[in-house]
Amino acid sequence: MQRAVVVSLLVGVALAGCSAPESEPLPPATVLVQTVAPEAVQTGRYFTGEIVPRHATDLGFRVGGKLVARAVDVGSVVKKGQVLARLDAEDTRLGASAAQAQLAAAQSELTLAQAELARVKALRAQNFVSDSAVDTRRTTQAAAAARVKQAGAQAVLAANQNEYTTLVADVDGVVTTVRGELGQVLAAGQPVLTLAQDGAREVKIAVPEGHVAQMPVGTPAQVALWADQKTVLPAVVREVSPAADPQTRTYLVKVEVKAEAENLPLGATATVALAGEAAPGVVLPLRAVGERDGRSVVWVFDAATESVSPVPVTVTRFDERGAHVATGIAPGAQVVVAGVHLLRPGQTVKSKAVTDAVTLDAKR
Repeated sequence: MQRAVVVSLLVGVALAGCSAPESEPLPPATVLVQTVAPEAVQTGRYFTGEIVPRHATDLGFRVGGKLVARAVDVGSVVKKGQVLARLDAEDTRLGASAAQAQLAAAQSELTLAQAELARVKALRAQNFVSDSAVDTRRTTQAAAAARVKQAGAQAVLAANQNEYTTLVADVDGVVTTVRGELGQVLAAGQPVLTLAQDGAREVKIAVPEGHVAQMPVGTPAQVALWADQKTVLPAVVREVSPAADPQTRTYLVKVEVKAEAENLPLGATATVALAGEAAPGVVLPLRAVGERDGRSVVWVFDAATESVSPVPVTVTRFDERGAHVATGIAPGAQVVVAGVHLLRPGQTVKSKAVTDAVTLDAKR
């Protein structure tokens, strides 16, 4: 009996020694932090738009016909007087020839009427004919003169119609759109291509109704290409649409660039900055800004508790440098700059300062 009890105890001790040890807690996550420095942040309003020409014209033929030649394509740079396209001119050429023939016939009739009038006047001087005969010949001569005038106008019109079969550039510019293809039968006035004139350039932006009243015509602004934010050009609000777009409920605003406009590429994306006050703030990498409960937040590391917490901030703009934060974060704070979507309030973490070995591109 005693031997059985001893065996049972030994088995229990052996089984207890084979049980798994309690799991150890996971080590705190390591986060990259950056100490923010004070910087002047512009509080003005920023809008993104597209570079467009100040003047763009849809060009078409003044007569209808079949398109037989087109000398330009999209992107072609043209000069004033350059031939852009041609229609089949056979019919208009025949019309011009017919009009010239009618003019020649009318002139012959006028010459004959003038000779008849002179002959009748000579006979009247000898009392061989009455005054009524002279009046008849004078009326015939006047009618012939009117027919010559009419035929002359028709000849000029027909010649113009023939010339209209050639489409010529009125100004220097660049072709932005082509709508006519070879062999296509075009109606008079139907657009064949769009020509953007050289010179002035504008930026078209869509402005919410809450801001449009604050930017009347003449408001100074600055324009920078998205591909070259370092080059800032002076501009001014030139036109504000009086009615909102029914789909987007925004107002179309055109901002005219005042310097180096001819060098701006058409269709390029540009940022329009309206004048604002410079205020103290910070510029953070884009990855440092997250969203929580519908608000922009950054995660601040507390060295005393080795934990992180979200702090609401006011972001005035995003650009290639990063997020411009005007309020909510104080200079000297340590901000988490990567992986903010994985954090939770009060989470214990280990911090690792951003160094040259760990590069953070503010654009990302």
